[in-house]
Amino acid sequence: MRPEILNPLFAEVDTLDGVGPKLRKPLEKLHCTRLRDLVYHWPDRFVTRRPVDNLDEAGEGEQIIIALTVTEHRAGASRRAPYRVLATDSAGNVLALTFFGRASYTAKKQLPVGEKRRVAGKLERYGDMLQMVHPDHVMAMDDAGLGQMREPIYPLAEGLTQPRMASLAAQALGKLPDLPEWIEPGMLAREKWPTWGDALHSVHARDDQTAKDRLAYDELLANALALQLVRADSRRKRGRALAGDGSLRGKLQLPYSLTGAQERSIREIEGDLAQDAPMLRLLQGDVGAGKTVVALHAMLIAVEAGAQAALLAPTEILARQHFETLREMARPTGVEVALLTGRDKGRARESILMGLMDGSIQIVVGTHAIFQEAVQYRDLGLVVVDEQHRFGVSQRLQMSAKGKRPPHTLSMTATPIPRTLTLANYGEMEVSRLDELPPGRQAIDTRVVGMDRLPEVVEAVGRHLASGQQAYWVCPMVRDEDGSEDKAAAEQRYAALKARFDDDVVLVHGQLDPALKDAGMARFASGEAKLLVATTVIEVGVDVPASTLIVIERAESFGLAQLHQLRGRVGRGSGKSVCLLLRGEQLSETGRRRLALMRETQDGFRIAEEDLELRGGGELLGTRQSGDTPFRIATLDQMQRLLDPATDDAKLLMDRDAGLEGERGEAARILLYLHERDAGVRTLRGG
Repeated sequence: MRPEILNPLFAEVDTLDGVGPKLRKPLEKLHCTRLRDLVYHWPDRFVTRRPVDNLDEAGEGEQIIIALTVTEHRAGASRRAPYRVLATDSAGNVLALTFFGRASYTAKKQLPVGEKRRVAGKLERYGDMLQMVHPDHVMAMDDAGLGQMREPIYPLAEGLTQPRMASLAAQALGKLPDLPEWIEPGMLAREKWPTWGDALHSVHARDDQTAKDRLAYDELLANALALQLVRADSRRKRGRALAGDGSLRGKLQLPYSLTGAQERSIREIEGDLAQDAPMLRLLQGDVGAGKTVVALHAMLIAVEAGAQAALLAPTEILARQHFETLREMARPTGVEVALLTGRDKGRARESILMGLMDGSIQIVVGTHAIFQEAVQYRDLGLVVVDEQHRFGVSQRLQMSAKGKRPPHTLSMTATPIPRTLTLANYGEMEVSRLDELPPGRQAIDTRVVGMDRLPEVVEAVGRHLASGQQAYWVCPMVRDEDGSEDKAAAEQRYAALKARFDDDVVLVHGQLDPALKDAGMARFASGEAKLLVATTVIEVGVDVPASTLIVIERAESFGLAQLHQLRGRVGRGSGKSVCLLLRGEQLSETGRRRLALMRETQDGFRIAEEDLELRGGGELLGTRQSGDTPFRIATLDQMQRLLDPATDDAKLLMDRDAGLEGERGEAARILLYLHERDAGVRTLRGG
């Protein structure tokens, strides 16, 4: 239950003066629905205005404050035309105060002809005329309110003005409670950080990096502490030790030797499974590093110990791919592997449900269908979650509830995650890294080609297909909605390539009917179709060793990590593979660096770190995703500087006061609720 001292901050914005239904809408767009949101909605920048006696003292583009006498109002020829108010300064220079739309009604009231007003805004030139478009302030000469030379500039939504936002922020800041200090005193003194309340007042008044760092640290500490609490809660739960005897793993007949990284990860997982406390481990693997084999070893350990295992995949395509791979690898062991998706109906589904209930099915692979209410397990001991960032916490908890005791959990991701984000997002988990590729994997020849050479690329694809090989062609979007020719759309590209290569081409994208999508993938996987045109739906899990060429159109529009994943669809067999990155004519500097790095390296972990630098934590996978970084306040730079000390501090606090019952522990509870990490508090008794 939230501490009472925080109630004023979690009050709705409607409790502030001047906020009604009309103003609430733009505030909702800014995610400012409570006073807490307003105090953490900081100015982007600050404008310092210089008071001048006349326009001769000011330069174009400068922010000024000046006294003017209104001489004339000029309405536009149409409703859309600007409304201009002409005024003169003390030297007789003319300035046009320009207004558009409804603002003209305000101008008529604020600027009567013959009156003197003080005006603040940016001085600009329009043709031969000096002007100020939509002055920030128009005030009477005796009004002392314009004495503030520095003004915060807040991010706004339509319907809000800077003065109104500043007023709301000031009202919210006036209601700040006096909170106890949660930061360790030594750190506070060493960094010379202000108190929480002083820091918030400061960031709204000036560009104060010290105050911003303190508030970012608060958020990082809250997140780290919440993850530590979840981890401690997991370790307190009594699960079930799964100790395999090696009888099933010894029967595997893999055509290759495991890498050192695979063997190390399997040992780490085996050690976790042997404990009573449920395993919480993240397996990070670069493209083609062999996560599936490691997952199979983990599942066979569970089966050797008399339990069942389940692998949860985010899409049906990926679930079927895993099922085929695991069933083939596990064939020599005699272990029964089944597939369950939402499309399975009738007797086939009933048979699988019975097999899971009586234990004759030892490993099940599927989508979210495997944790639906009707699915019961005889003894579920291990859950493997693939591409775990695509699942919500509630979905993973539903799966965990299927065991008699909390099952062990192995999460996997094919996207190498920078260390900073691993700590921020998965700090409650142990981490295993597959940072070696299996022997014999050849480097992929990566080339950057301009779109002006598209006809040559199509001819090259034709020669590739004629030689009996297969290829992918990836586009960033499904269809061209607005008729713009400079966008690359899968449906249009498919039509053009089908006209050239006929039935050798199939199309797969996320908006297709699942049956059509599966049929297209099946034709390509069997070799019946030679060219697969697709969107990023093939980013993970598609494994066709005979495909040795991938063309990625408008490559500059993808993130680095996403390009790396797509490139990983080839190079899966023994033949030499090629990746062609088709770029547009106009490349940004970021786009240029991104494509150059793709040519330079195939190390996914290095690419992930570079991607984080180029895009920032919120866009790790190429498009902004809320799950990439859990922070609203902390920037990437602050995460890199402050996350380690925040994590160390959280561990120290847990070591000293695991129940958060001491003086600093109570303050830390308030911090967790303040930053809405209260799920961590609920793991404590009496939280």
